[in-house]
Order: sequence, then structure tokens, then C-alpha cells
Amino acid sequence: MKISFSPPDINEDEINEVADALRSGWITTGPKTKLFEKRIAEYIGTSKAVCLNSGTSAMELTLRILGIGPGDEVITSAYTYTASASVITHVGAEVVLVDTNPGSFEMDYGKLEKAITKRTKAVIPVDIAGVICDYDKILTAINNKKPVFEPRSDIQMLYDRVAVITDAAHAFGAERNGLRCGQIADFTCFSFHAVKNLTTSEGGAVVWRDVNGLDNEHLYNQYMLYSLHGQTKDALAKEQLGAWEYDIILPAFKCNMTDVLAAIGLKQLDRYDAMLTRRHDIIQTFNDTFNQIGLKPLQHRNCDFRSSGHLYMLNVPGYDEKMRNQLIVMMAEAGISCNVHYKPLPLLTAYKNMGFDIKNYRNAYDMYKCEITLPLHTKLADDEVGYIIDNLQRCIS
Repeated sequence: MKISFSPPDINEDEINEVADALRSGWITTGPKTKLFEKRIAEYIGTSKAVCLNSGTSAMELTLRILGIGPGDEVITSAYTYTASASVITHVGAEVVLVDTNPGSFEMDYGKLEKAITKRTKAVIPVDIAGVICDYDKILTAINNKKPVFEPRSDIQMLYDRVAVITDAAHAFGAERNGLRCGQIADFTCFSFHAVKNLTTSEGGAVVWRDVNGLDNEHLYNQYMLYSLHGQTKDALAKEQLGAWEYDIILPAFKCNMTDVLAAIGLKQLDRYDAMLTRRHDIIQTFNDTFNQIGLKPLQHRNCDFRSSGHLYMLNVPGYDEKMRNQLIVMMAEAGISCNVHYKPLPLLTAYKNMGFDIKNYRNAYDMYKCEITLPLHTKLADDEVGYIIDNLQRCIS
């Protein structure tokens, strides 16, 4: 068999919706993008959603709108993809990395509290593999350090504490304690990249919780300004009779979503719940075998939470990097494409150059060195799932 790691699940519904967008004459930000925003907000249970060209843009614009920049610190996990940290450098703030808890892919919340200083303006937790972090512990850490918080903008004064901006690139549709991802953190940023559960090929979105004193319409318009060169009108608004005139409020950025992309997302959303169910069925099938033979899969559900089932992350006890990498080669020789999520940031050149040393993030390294990510997607047939299981057992025996 030949099993891809994470191909997009696209059918004729998405293709027809894209064709409809192309025929309509609206291929940039227009009615389908606005409808997709509305549908996302309804699905999650928030007042507003903003669609952008990536989850990375969603995080960066959120930092900028909060007024975070040079002289500030933003904390994120050492165990994540670079986007969680690179956006901090983009706005000129200082990256602060926190190690994971022993035996966990989540950051150590005790170390999080210790890392908060008067310069800290935000923390970016990572809902890795679609598993929602423990935000009760995150908010406890933040509130314990509230006396040292020094706001530098009106919106920071409104929150009056370190802001929580979640990197939920993996977690669209996940739930914890009866709340959907997007209802918990202050701001939640999603990715709709080609390998994500719900894809628009490239794309992302940001949602936020209602807060007393926060004008949601004004905040939505801030995202529009920042994503469209600081222009006061988008193409759809300028299409109205006699409405050509606009102003530039600030020299901003260009990271809007298009109607062609939104068209894909609209049809993905129509069948998303069924896609999540299929992912969890595959996870359960994997777990039934791997738990019995002493492997350690990431837990995707219990009575308190259900993940989005984005990645099947598996630790192989006793393995080191060399053994894990050889396992990936053996699986590839059987036609099965596997991956690793992730190299901790201090192992990467860019972060080494910032002064980070993996020796200070031993828990993250210990999780990484024996981690392998198996294919998990809705195009997997039952016999392919069985083939993955059989070959992994063979390769580690």
C-alpha cells in the first residue's frame, strides 16, 4: 500500500462551490468570505470571526491589535511549530519559551507562572494535535501574577492582565468542559492549511470571547484594517454605488482571505462533524492495539474533553532519536508516510541564534526524541488503518 500522511479531503461539493465563486465574479474577499466568517462564529459560539490568509497572520495581527511590540515579552511553549514564536519576533517583542511538563506535550504551568514578568503582555498556549490545554491552570498562573502586569494600550487596560492568545491551528472543533475551542481563551487562532482537519488550502481565522467594555464590531473592523493595508473599505464595500472613496488609517498588511478559499471552507464545514467522528474512530482503533503493547499515544478524549483528532502522536518508550528516525524509514519502506511533531524550538538554528539551549528544555526533548506521528485523516480506509497497525508492530518488534 501507499499511504500519504495527511492529504486534503476534498469532494465535488467543494469543487462546485469554488466553481460558483469563480463564475460569480467575486474571487477576492467578498460574500462567501463574509458567510464563512458568520458560519465559523455560529459553529464555535462566538459573536464574531475574522477570516485571514493563515493562522500565523491571525496570531500576528492579534498581537499588533493588542499593542504588543518592542520592549514586551510574550511566552509560548518550547514544544511547538515555529509560527507560535515567529509572530512574536515579527512584532518586535521578545520570545520567552517554557518547557513542557514531564511526560506531556503541554507547557509546564508552574514554569509559566515563574516566567511572567512586568514586561509580559501575552501568552500563546498551543493546543497541540487538537487537544485543548488546561486553561484553568493557565489563567490561575496569569491571575497570580496580575499585580505585576503593566498595560501599554487601551485594550490591554481592558483585560488588565496578560492576554491569552491560543495557537489553535490544530484544534478547530475540539471541546473541553462543555466549551468549544474558541470560547475559552481571550483570542483563538485557527489554521485552515492544506493538512488541517478543515482546509481552505491556505487560510486561517481568529475568534474572541465577549468581554465587558469590548466593542466587538470595532475589534472586527480593526482586523479588517490591519489585513487590508489599513484601508477603510474592502472591495465589497467599494462596490456599492458611488462608494469608491476610502482612506488609509495606518500603513498595515495584506493578509485577507479570498472567496475562492472561503468556498472550500463552507463545504468543509457542512460535513465537519462527520469528519471529526471518523478521526476519532481511527484513533480508537489505533489505541486498542498500541495501548496493549506498551506504546504511549497522546490522549484525545476523556469525560472532560474531546480533541479535534488532528494528529496521532505516539511515544515509543526506550527509543532515542536515531531509533525513532530509523522507525520512520522502515515505515516509509512499507509505503507509510510518518512524521514528527515537533522538533522543540531550541533545536532549530533560528532559536539557537536567539540564545535558546535545548539543555534548558529537557522535558520537551524527552518527549520529542521518541515521538512518531502516524497518518490520521478521513481518507484512510479501514484496511489501511490495519496496515499501519500491522507494520508499526512489525517494525518495533
